[in-house]
Amino acid sequence: MVQEFRNIKVYQLAFIAAMEIFEITKSFPIEEKYSLTDQFRRYSRSVCTCIGEAYRKRKYPKYFTAKITDADGEATETTIWLDFSHSSKYINTVTFNRLIADYDETGKMLSSMAENPEKFLPKGSDYK
Repeated sequence: MVQEFRNIKVYQLAFIAAMEIFEITKSFPIEEKYSLTDQFRRYSRSVCTCIGEAYRKRKYPKYFTAKITDADGEATETTIWLDFSHSSKYINTVTFNRLIADYDETGKMLSSMAENPEKFLPKGSDYK
């Protein structure tokens, strides 16, 4: 069992992607600051925060599943901001495709976590 949420592969993947999005959005036009840039950063970071929150409450499988499902939703919303950014020509196609693939993988991992919360229970916990 993973002892720390920062060691979970899905958290690491989401964190790296969020940091890349942060760097990429630094070059977005100023008129996008309070719309696209802010939302894009917020949703990409929220994937990580939901994973961390879920992990801290993992002794409650229903809560864990709900927060992991929230993280999956935030990852999906991030892909929509990727769509807008790519269509607006703020992100090149190579970067877009790589980040989409990363978020697809993130979504698959999060879905598996939501379907199998017992794998993340703290030692000595009973699955209910």
